[in-house]
Amino acid sequence: MATDLTVPPEPPVGILDAPFDSALSERYLVYALSTITARSLPDVRDGLKPVHRRLLWAMRLLRLDPTQGYKKCARVVGDVIGKYHPHGDQSVYDAMVRLAQDFALRYPLVDGQGNFGNIDGDNAAAYRYTEARLTQVAIDLMEGLDEDAVAFRPTYNGEEQEPELFPGAFPNLLANGASGIAVGMATAIPPHNAAELLDAATALVDNPAADPLTYVQGPDFPTGGLAVDSPAAIREAYATGRGAFRVRARWAIEREKGGGWQIVVTEIPYGVQKGKLIEQIAALVNDKKLPILADVRDESAEDIRLVLEPRSRTVDPQVLMDGLFRLSDLEVRVPLNLNVLDHQRTPRVMSLHEALSAWVDHQFVVLRRRTEHRLGKIADRLELVRGYIIAFLNLDRVIEIIRTEDEPKPVMMAEFGLTDRQAEAILNMRLRSLRRLEEMELRCEQDALEKEQADLEQLLGSDARQRTRLKKDFRRIRDRYGAETPLGRRRTTIEEAAPTRDIPLEAMIEREPITVILSQRGWIRAMKGHVDLSAAETLKFKEGDGPAFAFHAQTTDKLLLAAENGRFFTLAADKLPGGRGFGEPVRATIDLDGGVGIVALLPARAADKLLLAASDGRGFVAPVAEVIAETRKGKAVMTPRPGEKLMLVRPLPAGADYLAVIGENRKMLVFPLAEVAEMVRGQGVQLQRYRDGGLSDALPFRFADGLSWAMGGETGRTRTEADMTPWRAARGAAGRMPPVGFPRDNRF
Repeated sequence: MATDLTVPPEPPVGILDAPFDSALSERYLVYALSTITARSLPDVRDGLKPVHRRLLWAMRLLRLDPTQGYKKCARVVGDVIGKYHPHGDQSVYDAMVRLAQDFALRYPLVDGQGNFGNIDGDNAAAYRYTEARLTQVAIDLMEGLDEDAVAFRPTYNGEEQEPELFPGAFPNLLANGASGIAVGMATAIPPHNAAELLDAATALVDNPAADPLTYVQGPDFPTGGLAVDSPAAIREAYATGRGAFRVRARWAIEREKGGGWQIVVTEIPYGVQKGKLIEQIAALVNDKKLPILADVRDESAEDIRLVLEPRSRTVDPQVLMDGLFRLSDLEVRVPLNLNVLDHQRTPRVMSLHEALSAWVDHQFVVLRRRTEHRLGKIADRLELVRGYIIAFLNLDRVIEIIRTEDEPKPVMMAEFGLTDRQAEAILNMRLRSLRRLEEMELRCEQDALEKEQADLEQLLGSDARQRTRLKKDFRRIRDRYGAETPLGRRRTTIEEAAPTRDIPLEAMIEREPITVILSQRGWIRAMKGHVDLSAAETLKFKEGDGPAFAFHAQTTDKLLLAAENGRFFTLAADKLPGGRGFGEPVRATIDLDGGVGIVALLPARAADKLLLAASDGRGFVAPVAEVIAETRKGKAVMTPRPGEKLMLVRPLPAGADYLAVIGENRKMLVFPLAEVAEMVRGQGVQLQRYRDGGLSDALPFRFADGLSWAMGGETGRTRTEADMTPWRAARGAAGRMPPVGFPRDNRF
């Protein structure tokens, strides 16, 4: 039997046979690392991402210095994407636009001419219309690039060279901040004041353990505003490198003639677009989510000016602003996530101290590299100067050698001990240089170079000299961005403020007197003002209907409605139907069956307590704050026993210490109010015991004042029983007949 020796075919050339999951994970890891290290996270040493660094480098090569003219942004973008950054032109231009926006960058690196967008949120014009050049900040950031201060690397196609980072003594990472989203990590660094950072860096030069927060107050945003966190919260955020800052708009009250006023906002939080902020506030006005605000106007020109008009002059300005801080972007949280690439290109979250220390260490490296580069240049020049001096001292012989020898260079090198560079330089000298004055200049130059060389060698060999030199450089930059300069003055005020308060209902509604009327059939209305409740025209009802409850209140009140089933409902007084007509059914606004009667309707005073009693004589005391309901379904407070119902709800008057209870059997009982349990839900305790019938009425009162009741008739007289001792007994007793003359309806 033949054996099948067929060899499986080899996969085609260029196709790799490998597990899909491992191939995918390897490639995604490469992409993730590229995003983290070469796109989204800034370097701690210069605070720039590659696209920003390449933009500034390309503009430098185009000689777009602050003293030179502008060039089209299209030219810059073209150079960047063609030579250094092979990505989309729009993304590169967007990065360039941000570098030029003075409301986005605390210290702009690009000086733009044309439409570069605005704080309203409008986009910049296309790059064919706009022009740009570098700012002095960018020049300071790149200072030292010609002195081998940093390493260079080939561009993506190997045709050009680009710096790996910038060397300048400007603390760009923290001064301008950064934001970016990589793979699995992100960065968010708010801007700070450069003068404060340089003061802190100067302290770190002498004492690496110095606390930067001695000098750095907090973030300093280009749009100003107020940072209102506590010093402890700010310190915690900077110590861990993670946190957030609460930033509020800056506002003031403008008084008008006649006692009116308006609020003017002059600075808005960082990162907030003014146009969207106005839309947001206008939506609050239209949706009546902040009724105490009447209108918002934008009167901005070059400076921001938002005008907020209150509903009335009686509105508390602080309450209005607290409401706006809670409901709009007039207060935002600016995140802090100091996630950067360290000097080994490793991403990690640093504290403020670590980030500043890393930048200071980088400045020491730059200082040494620039010093070594300068020493090399001095050595090269000294070699040539010494060769020139030898030539001047032996000028006739040098001329003779040049005239007579076919190969003068080796002869000169052998006779005068010259190097190849010296001999070549002498041979390339111009005839006009062969004068006496030139020799004197060369000797002066030699002395100056040798002195500078000695100073630089001492600098390299002494840590103390390096620290002194670095502090001098920091002071020079600080003078340019000091607090007395327009660009350097602090714009954001660090001022601790309490969190915004919950807006009380009273502040949201204009306080006006009303008269609330509820009919026996459940129709409710609110008449303006405190009208006379005895007037016939006040209590007009539909045929067959009549008054049930009527009392004076304010539009800012909440009203408690208690039903026979023990549920409590809450009504907003300002939402009640008007007093014209007969009102509207109250059951249309709450979930209450038509067969369930209404026991009580009264204003809710949060500090008060209520006495609740059921028809079987059980009851308890409930705090008003615990019975307020937030929904249409109400809140179950009393749960009467089967066949029974909630019968009365009475507020406890101030000073009341006893409770009088009378039953349908006309027996009265008086006992201390303290014996009644305080609850938030339940059946309660037995107030009075009955053999037949149930509860008629109950009344809290002061025992020392006795008990009073109306005599009836038109006289309006009352009778008072001063000594209630005969009716005093323990809670739950049966009681005894009431005093002579007590009303026959058994009602107090």
